[in-house]
Amino acid sequence: MQKLTYSFCKWEEQTPDQVFLRQPFGDRWEEYTWAETGQMARKLATGLLSLGLPPRSHIGLISKNCREWVIADLAITMANFVSVPLYPTLKADSVAELIELGDIQAMFVGKIEDWDSMKAGIPDDLPLIRFPHYEGNGRIERGEEWHSFIDRHEPWQGVPEFDPQDTWTIIFTSGTTGTPKGVVLSYGNLDSTKVVVEQRNIVNLSTEGDNVFFSFLPMNHIAERVLVEQGALHYGGTMSFAESLDSFVQNLQDVQPTFFFAVPRIWTKFQLGVLAKMPAEKLDRLLKIPLLNSLVKKRIRKGLGMGRVRGTITGAASIPEELKNWYRKIGIPMVEGYGMTENCALTSSLPPKDIRPGSVGIALPTVDMKIDPANGEIMMKAPFVMQGYYKDPEKTAEVLEDGWLRTGDQGSIDEEGYLYITGRVKDAFKTAKGKFLVPGPIEQLFETSLDIEQLCLVGLGCPQPLLLIVPSEIGLAKSQEALKDSLAETLTQANAQLPNYQKVSTVVVVREGWDVGNDMLTPTLKVKRNQVHHRYGPFLMGWHEQGEKVIWE
Repeated sequence: MQKLTYSFCKWEEQTPDQVFLRQPFGDRWEEYTWAETGQMARKLATGLLSLGLPPRSHIGLISKNCREWVIADLAITMANFVSVPLYPTLKADSVAELIELGDIQAMFVGKIEDWDSMKAGIPDDLPLIRFPHYEGNGRIERGEEWHSFIDRHEPWQGVPEFDPQDTWTIIFTSGTTGTPKGVVLSYGNLDSTKVVVEQRNIVNLSTEGDNVFFSFLPMNHIAERVLVEQGALHYGGTMSFAESLDSFVQNLQDVQPTFFFAVPRIWTKFQLGVLAKMPAEKLDRLLKIPLLNSLVKKRIRKGLGMGRVRGTITGAASIPEELKNWYRKIGIPMVEGYGMTENCALTSSLPPKDIRPGSVGIALPTVDMKIDPANGEIMMKAPFVMQGYYKDPEKTAEVLEDGWLRTGDQGSIDEEGYLYITGRVKDAFKTAKGKFLVPGPIEQLFETSLDIEQLCLVGLGCPQPLLLIVPSEIGLAKSQEALKDSLAETLTQANAQLPNYQKVSTVVVVREGWDVGNDMLTPTLKVKRNQVHHRYGPFLMGWHEQGEKVIWE
């Protein structure tokens, strides 16, 4: 069987003096070349081997995005170990659970905001290597210090080679429900993802190293790992990071990436930020003036950090068609991608010029898709489908059938091969009238409102569904009466398009926004429906019985 070689070494040899990693510290950026990155990773690999762990041991990696994350990942690969990256927002009990589930035998710890709430979950006898301290984050005093550990060792020599079936990484799903599952991905899985760029390069990545990446979504999220980190390692270029949430916008403006991936909530926040400074009516008026059109669009793009972007992707959740149209209007057409951890984030894509409302595109190269006639579930097959769930043959058997992956999503495929997602198989709930509702299509009718930033359809056991919403900055800027009138109008327009049993009885403006910190969002910013039902379930019937179109919690 032909061995696979590691792409990083190509750029390390061919472009040693070109900048690869860029880390911000206030207004200052520190840069590592490909050669400097390689030297640190090679010394770190020797250090890992000095721990005396068995071959193919599992090495944990928990930190916010930074240059050390990439260097540690490279070292794990060079030392022929298996990386097990974890979300940096986890609390002690979750970390302890995943260390046990993932058989983690050593761990890198780094940029952690709340180290105090995490550290008790890491066993005292687990070997730790800590990244250099970043201001504004928790101070970690356990384990080996990054630089002193690296400087004690000579660089590992050679070019790593792997059998395609060797495990590359184990990524635990963020999961909106249930115990996290460890998705086992092989080097063969990873290598097969390159076909997307080599056969259908709709995001305009350069294969000559002329790329500028900006990494901010969690590095252990499959899309960020494959599209950004591995995209940089495969195709070359520079990879920059955000220093903090407060500096995010400035960092992005400084970098002006050529490729940018974000989830819909980020794209929504960018849009709302623009419209808060320039109302939609004024923007539309300026864009209709020929002499100003290109100037206004150029200024907005640069202000968003998209002044030289060649390819943008949205994924991980559905995105309103109106939002995509808005970005298209200002000269940022985006690719919509559909995938999941279990298939390296790759199933289908919709090119930016292909306007198919509601579709997530056609199958990517080497992908086969079909719909299970029994329950409408989307199934797919490709070389980048996982090996299975780590040490969980029962759950693996539930989703893998003769090489076909059950996605958990419901949908349809039209005659031209375009895929449409209608909802999650497990998201459907039954009302008091015995009718099953799929939230996704109903929620999409409300996503056109600029007054709404977050929403979730609920109503298990109620006569009619209710919609819980978190207002946007635009919505919050209105008086309560004006916001109520606007939401009531949106409700009326949406209900006019729905059969009686799907009509929303009440829009509830919740008191507190939903985020990762209050456990209402996954680390990839998707709403945890089970948490929403758990938190608000006791109040739903009372809100419904008030008989008002719009109420405040």
